[in-house]
Amino acid sequence: MKPTRRTVLLAAGAGATAAALPSTPAVAKGNGAQAHRPYASYWYPDSLPEGSPGAGVTWRSLKSWRSATDADLAFNASSVPLAPRFTPTAANPTARGDQARIQALVSFGPTAANPAQGAATADYYALTHWAYIDELVFWGGSSGEGLVLAPNAPVVDAAHRHGVPVLGNVFLPPVAYGGQLQWTRDLVQRDAAGRYPLAAQLVAVAAAYGFDGWFVNAETDGGNTALATDMRGFLKELTSLGAARGQRVTWYDSMTANGSVSWQGALTSQNQTFFEAADDMFLDFRWTANTLASSGHKAQQLGRNRYELRAGVDVESNGWDTPVDWDAIIPNHRAHIVSYGFYRPEWTLGHLPANRTPGDFHAADDRFWTGPSLDPSRPDTDASWRAPAVAVADRSTITALPFATTFNTGHGLRWYDRGTVTSAAPWNHLGLQDRLPSRRWVTRTTGRRPSVTFDFADAWRGGSSVLVDGAPGAPVTLDLYATRLALTSRTVVELTHRADRGEIAVELAVATGEPATPGAPHPYAYLPAGTLGAGTGWVTTTLSLAGLTGTARALGVRLTATGPLTYRLGALAVRDRRQVPSAPTRLRVTAGTDGLRFGWRAAPGPVRHYELHRILPDGTRRFLGGTCQQAYYVPGLAPEQGERRAHFEVRALGELYTASGAAPAVHPW
Repeated sequence: MKPTRRTVLLAAGAGATAAALPSTPAVAKGNGAQAHRPYASYWYPDSLPEGSPGAGVTWRSLKSWRSATDADLAFNASSVPLAPRFTPTAANPTARGDQARIQALVSFGPTAANPAQGAATADYYALTHWAYIDELVFWGGSSGEGLVLAPNAPVVDAAHRHGVPVLGNVFLPPVAYGGQLQWTRDLVQRDAAGRYPLAAQLVAVAAAYGFDGWFVNAETDGGNTALATDMRGFLKELTSLGAARGQRVTWYDSMTANGSVSWQGALTSQNQTFFEAADDMFLDFRWTANTLASSGHKAQQLGRNRYELRAGVDVESNGWDTPVDWDAIIPNHRAHIVSYGFYRPEWTLGHLPANRTPGDFHAADDRFWTGPSLDPSRPDTDASWRAPAVAVADRSTITALPFATTFNTGHGLRWYDRGTVTSAAPWNHLGLQDRLPSRRWVTRTTGRRPSVTFDFADAWRGGSSVLVDGAPGAPVTLDLYATRLALTSRTVVELTHRADRGEIAVELAVATGEPATPGAPHPYAYLPAGTLGAGTGWVTTTLSLAGLTGTARALGVRLTATGPLTYRLGALAVRDRRQVPSAPTRLRVTAGTDGLRFGWRAAPGPVRHYELHRILPDGTRRFLGGTCQQAYYVPGLAPEQGERRAHFEVRALGELYTASGAAPAVHPW
């Protein structure tokens, strides 16, 4: 079948190359760049193209991969476990927690030369609306670079912190985009015992890299029934082996039972065999209301949950202006039909002009996920764009003490530490992202609703803070977090905040009960947190919760001002006691042609992440970066004036952002 425009978009992947040549034995080929700067990993199943890879591309065989010889594994392996989630009382009456869920297929960067641990730019798709996402697919792959993509560690760490599994991508492209049927045969090859060695290899990669399974997209046409039979066997073995390691498998609606590629847009007799071998299936964009209804019914006849089918919604080109028959997927007044998947929601960044700012991106991203009202408690149910917050209940991972946040979105124009700039360089690193408010932004007032945003002009820590600005003329309650935090007589909350305009009376809002109905206000108790005057700078207020019992189920703030207000919230922490992590040890520095590699021995005990600083000749500390891993790469360092040796130190940070002692190292120039 000739691909439609939407299928062409899906097939092209990230950085797609128009052609590839016949395969040769699987010997790695490349320009050597990855011996220095670590990038996200990608492979061909086994055989490699003929010729030489393009600039910045390295060709590798998945079959030949071994964790023991993976020089960049320390930079690429996630270290944050998948957090458990709960579903609080919905923010509005139309959002449902037990029906359709969302899978997002996101290209965070090119297939090749995608930095393993962030980069020196704030212009990045810093996804924050994890609360609505059920699974994330690390999208990409091309015939000229590689077909099997392992997610980079920052993406996995951020997703896991919010309870979202991340899948790597196996992409077998259409012939029109350089696909070779040999690569499909390589993927499903059997050994002498009849097993599928690349299924085991995929499971081993996911386990070593710390992500949660695979999205399998076989779009290379020209196969036959025998190849389809092998593909089903491979898929079944991949699912079985992965389940034993807590991994999942999604099948993309492409290859059919006779081996040809024929996108169904439905669960049919042509693709049923692959759905039965996988955990769920992403239905091609050709679906209709009738095919989705019949697909859900067919899934139930097979003894499967209809919400294991995900109807594809292609938003790459038009974002919230994409015409979608929402009632075919998530009708407002009856049960949802199936789940759905967004193809390329990073449109919220990509459609903006070249001079876009992080604030511009988050404004667009909030509109995409929440809707034009920017308040999930007041959803725009009549809007043509049915934003996720309208139909899908948010989830939270705030279930245990200590809990802290500095409202860091994972990118910024500068790096702040206790309100002071310690690096003036822009940056992104999703692994440093905090657990962020899921309901952006539920704001209750009898006056005028103020604007609420992530702001990048100033921060207490990281790159961003929450900014509330307006002239409401009445008290404003801002919901921040749905929680399940067991309270004791020692529990305290710390707010780090300031007033930039007006005199603002601040109260901490704590609810120990649920709202009466979906969309209703939380039954908050309000604890005075002082009155802030403009220009007094950051203030940390500590409040005891000893007068409350049970479980804290929601946290927020109430602001009261007689005139216009500008309030900045920089940090929030809930704890029973102070905790200081142990220090890492044995910081090592290795020079390369384009930067320095750092490695260290992990600190014993719990660690949120590590931060690396350079100690300058005048004694000041410059922030170089942070990571959840035990290795970090810094490009472009050079001696300061007259400096003969550079001094570095790494520290562990705990959940409360308390820092350990330092592990030092010296590097001669």
